[in-house]
Amino acid sequence: MELFYYLLFAGLSAVVALVELSKTSKDRVAGSAAFNSFKNNYLVVYSLMMAGDWLQGPYVYFLYSQYGFDKGDIGRLFIAGFGSSMLFGTVVGSLADKQGRKRACVLYCITYILSCITKHSPQYKVLMLGRILGGIATSLLFSAFESWLVAEHNKRGFEPQWLSLTFSKAIFLGNGLIAIVAGLFANLLADNLGFGPVAPFDAAACFLAIGMAIILSSWNENYGDSSDNKNLLSQFKGAAIAIASDEKIALLGAIQSLFEGSMYTFVFLWTPALSPNDEDIPHGFIFATFMLSSMLGSSIASRLMARPTIKVESYMQIVFIISACTLLLPIVTNFLLLPAGVKGGTISFAGCIQLFGFCTFEACVGIFWPSIMKMRSQYIPEEARSTIMNFFRIPLNVFVCIVLYNVNAFPITIMFGMCSIFLFMASVLQRRLMVVAESHKSNWTMTKERETGTEPLNI
Repeated sequence: MELFYYLLFAGLSAVVALVELSKTSKDRVAGSAAFNSFKNNYLVVYSLMMAGDWLQGPYVYFLYSQYGFDKGDIGRLFIAGFGSSMLFGTVVGSLADKQGRKRACVLYCITYILSCITKHSPQYKVLMLGRILGGIATSLLFSAFESWLVAEHNKRGFEPQWLSLTFSKAIFLGNGLIAIVAGLFANLLADNLGFGPVAPFDAAACFLAIGMAIILSSWNENYGDSSDNKNLLSQFKGAAIAIASDEKIALLGAIQSLFEGSMYTFVFLWTPALSPNDEDIPHGFIFATFMLSSMLGSSIASRLMARPTIKVESYMQIVFIISACTLLLPIVTNFLLLPAGVKGGTISFAGCIQLFGFCTFEACVGIFWPSIMKMRSQYIPEEARSTIMNFFRIPLNVFVCIVLYNVNAFPITIMFGMCSIFLFMASVLQRRLMVVAESHKSNWTMTKERETGTEPLNI
């Protein structure tokens, strides 16, 4: 079975390389020297930020267990992280629109570094504080950096279509290549070099500090609505009104919550799905394969978004349907294939089928991230961008907390079936978003024609 894993990884590597090398001049977006410098600066910072995040992932659960905490204690720590992201993170992230996106990015670095430091303590209260800080940092990571990028890109007068290139490259690096390297580096520090499970968190703090230094020295500040008479409550009220009054924003938020909720649920479910009888599976190698699949997805997204004739709203409907079908595989294999009755051993035939499906799902995740970023840049108003983006994360975090709390209450097939239904719903809402967006664009064009006197005459 080791040959199977290596063949799968090698095959995906070859496909990623082929997609990247086969890009034609039509697929590549040629920017100016100033844009390329701006883009590369952002990509370096974003990669460092994601390295600080990915380095921690493989050893969080293991470190808590090494300190002697049981599954229930660890579960409460994870729930605290998502709950913190929902409550405190939403407030702190929304302050970025008023206090500045650059400051919010620096705050991300500081809170996450402090969270890393708490991992040195075996005290439960200190670790709980670290999870709360980590939840705040997560909200900032997924709102402040994107908000700063969109505002700065527009302020510098770069072409709107060039933004898609930055998004796709950021996901290719930050959620693909960096994730793979970070996982291997964390394993090297903790196991091969014998520094223990705290070492990856120390390395993460170092990368975050380097990124913060680059932000402080090279980034300009930008704001959403910085008016003095607008307090935080007014910002929330304005964001809520914007979501309620614009169907496109509401649909985008629902789509994001449905997909990301399914994605985070998948993170908790893929291990028991592939090893229902305690099969010996290489978790690190499978994780690297997932990240490679995500890289393939971001490469595909880059090619799709580079073509002006292909609309994001159109192809994302297909992506959501494919995602829904892949998460149905555990249910299908459970009914069609007899489960192995022997504990241990290698991955089963049903597990191999599911693994191919999960890799496909991760490729869809790689397409999703830059595509949702592009749609957010088009539909979310600049003055409340960070606030609205954090509003989108509230139902997501509620959903993940509920799943974590009840992860042992339902069979795994029920959980996957629920995720598949959510993804089908996302496809339906995506279809509705495309219809609304086209209708709005058509109405806007007719209005401009009337204003300029170029409206065609009906004879």
